[in-house]
Order: sequence, then C-alpha cells, then structure tokens
Amino acid sequence: MTDRVVGFFLLLLATGYALEAARMEVSFFTDPLGPRPFPYIIAALMGLSSLWLIAKPDPEPAWPPRRFWLVLGLVLLSLVAYAHLVVPLGFVVATTLEMTLLSRLFGARLGAGFLSALAFSLGVYLLFTEVLGVGLPVGRLFG
Repeated sequence: MTDRVVGFFLLLLATGYALEAARMEVSFFTDPLGPRPFPYIIAALMGLSSLWLIAKPDPEPAWPPRRFWLVLGLVLLSLVAYAHLVVPLGFVVATTLEMTLLSRLFGARLGAGFLSALAFSLGVYLLFTEVLGVGLPVGRLFG
C-alpha cells in the first residue's frame, strides 16, 4: 500500500511540475529548442515512474532502518540550503561545502571528502563554463 500512496503523491507532483512548466516564459533570444522540453521530460519520467508504483507495488516494501532517517533528513535540509546558497556563495564554494557535508553524512573522512568535493566542483564548473558555455554563479565574494 505504501508504494501506491507514494506513487499517487509523485503523480500529483509530476502533474503540478508539468503545469508549472507550461507557464514558464522563455526569452526570445534562446535557441530553437530552448529550455522548455527539459521540465516536460522530468515530469513525464516522474509520471511514468509513479504510474509504475501504482500499478506494480512491492508487496513487502523495506523501509530504511530508523538510524538512517536522521541522515536522510539532514541530506534534505542540506540540499535546500544548497539551493539558497549557490548564488551568494558561488557554484564552486557552495558545491564543495555541500559535497563535503554529504560525504561526511555517508561516512567519508573529512579530508578525503573535502578533496573529492573540491575536485568534483572544479571539474563540473570547468565543464559547464568552458566546454558547454553555460554560466554558473561565481558568488558575491568573487564576482
């Protein structure tokens, strides 16, 4: 029954996401395809996944042990904080902090987690800005 309840809520979320995507206004100066299809693809995939959960639920779903609920809650809170901090702190700083925290929550040592997070953040930043030509926030400290 829990899979069907989750599937129903995800279907509502996918529908709302698609409706909000339909209201999105796109600049005249974008490429012919533009950014519009991306939210529709996410909504469609989420909708199909939720229909799968409703149609084929797991008869005995396994929930994570209680000790993981605190970690999952901290992950959710950290991702919300990341979304709010990525513009003022900049992509590299905010992503390094977020990835370091996530690596610590899942058991990595602080030094190794930080170095991995920094390498990941710099690599993704260079990929997006230099290779793909997509601007990412540099933050108020550096901008």
